[in-house]
Amino acid sequence: MLRWFRPKAAGRWQKISRDYRHLAIEMGGVLIKLGQFLSVRVDILPPEVTNELTGLRDELPAAPIDTIIPQIEEDFGKPVTDLFAYIDPEPLGAASLGQVHKARLAVTHEKVVIKVLRPGIDVLVETDLAAIAIALGWLKRYKKIASRVNLDWLIEEFTTVTRSELDFTAEGKNAEQFSHDFKSDPQVYIPKVYWEYCAARTLTLENVGYIRIADKAAMTEAGINPKSVAKKIYNFYLRQIFETHFIHADPHPGNIFVRPVPTEEEREKGIPSFGPDDSVSYSPNRSYQIVFVDFGMVTHIPERLRLALREYAIGIGSRDAHRIVQSYVQAGTLLPGADLKRLEEAHQVILDTFWGADASQMKDLVFSEASSMMNEYRDIIYDAPFQFQVDMLFAVRAVAILSGIATELDEKFDPWKEVIPFAERLATEELTLNWQKYIKEFLTLAQTLYTLPKRLDAVFQQAERGNLNITTSLSRDSRNILIRQTRSINRLSWTIMSVGLMISGVLLGGQYQKIEVTLLFMVMALVVFVWGSRRGGR
Repeated sequence: MLRWFRPKAAGRWQKISRDYRHLAIEMGGVLIKLGQFLSVRVDILPPEVTNELTGLRDELPAAPIDTIIPQIEEDFGKPVTDLFAYIDPEPLGAASLGQVHKARLAVTHEKVVIKVLRPGIDVLVETDLAAIAIALGWLKRYKKIASRVNLDWLIEEFTTVTRSELDFTAEGKNAEQFSHDFKSDPQVYIPKVYWEYCAARTLTLENVGYIRIADKAAMTEAGINPKSVAKKIYNFYLRQIFETHFIHADPHPGNIFVRPVPTEEEREKGIPSFGPDDSVSYSPNRSYQIVFVDFGMVTHIPERLRLALREYAIGIGSRDAHRIVQSYVQAGTLLPGADLKRLEEAHQVILDTFWGADASQMKDLVFSEASSMMNEYRDIIYDAPFQFQVDMLFAVRAVAILSGIATELDEKFDPWKEVIPFAERLATEELTLNWQKYIKEFLTLAQTLYTLPKRLDAVFQQAERGNLNITTSLSRDSRNILIRQTRSINRLSWTIMSVGLMISGVLLGGQYQKIEVTLLFMVMALVVFVWGSRRGGR
């Protein structure tokens, strides 16, 4: 929570966020994307804002099909009937930037989906981005905001993320990158990209509309174990973060499907695979594949953050709060002046409180422990010493969404248990990769130990002869502190002396009824005070 954000303002900020959410839904376009982007910035915005914006769903009324067809024909320079034998006029889904329709290829009659941009959305996006940049420029005038949030960085990140979602060529390449990263995993399936049917504003993909990840009943009816799916999907994301460093950043339930795999008996009956519209009969412990769609929002974990992520994972797996906080330092996510000791204490309490708790237990613990933890670490919460790069925030958001999905599939799901194997493997790899460094350090230490007896003997011989001289010196900080203390003591001494002269003058003048004596001692006290102050300041 920001320092300038206090509980008395919570209601006002919540109302502002709610009004913005209603405006974004009404206006659409980039305003929805901005709200979704800000909803993940928990490092710079209070929960009253992020919680309100989290409910901002990217769903709008669809653009009419008679405006979509001319755009497709303009993209390809040919009649739409030369490309597609059929396009469903009702979209599967419509978002702020684009919408998706079922279709069938004209030549092969394969079932596909086509993703098209809304007509004129590219102009609208650039206009909205320019307006947002102007608004953020005004916010930079407020010192409390500008000192806490790098607004230039924020708008640059948001602009990059938004424009990337308009680039369908990049989205297709992202899908192929995921397919390559997980080609050795038979339980992960990425839809095929039909490049000959792709253009600037049209992306054609294999239709993979199988069982939705949120449809637990349909999985059970097909014989698929939802608990197994929960574990698989969570591990899939851990692999993205800690191994491939290329992350699908928008894993909401509409973008994930479960594809049933035919049994041996079904294959023998001539069913090599199931299509999106096929009914699947029950078979106990049926195999499945996790299918992902919509690769417009992805994030790369850059090299500068990978070592920090490795440290973080090992810290989590070993319950080492110090190592976790050091990973934040290594990643550069802590603001200057952050209290590392307090952060370590808070992380250790979190580890001790929540370690080993499954999803249902964790929910109860949050409600029971939240109040005491808020009171104990109020300073950290108000200071909010974090500012994450957007790539890390999208990764954290993705894992949070996946944790919720996994919990819906398995209420006893234990996220801690799934992280430990990764931490152990990363720790082993770290030891293996750094063996040369460790051997070099060991040899250096061995050489030092080998020469140590000779050096000690020389020191003892000098001591016996009386030739051993030890020179000490204070550090610069210690020397400055000592000088300041000495000056303070000198000034105090001269002040006491001058006060003593003043008191003596008053007493003697009163005793002898001589005002001249009092004045003389007063002048002497003044001279001593001025002279002593000048000498004490040297």
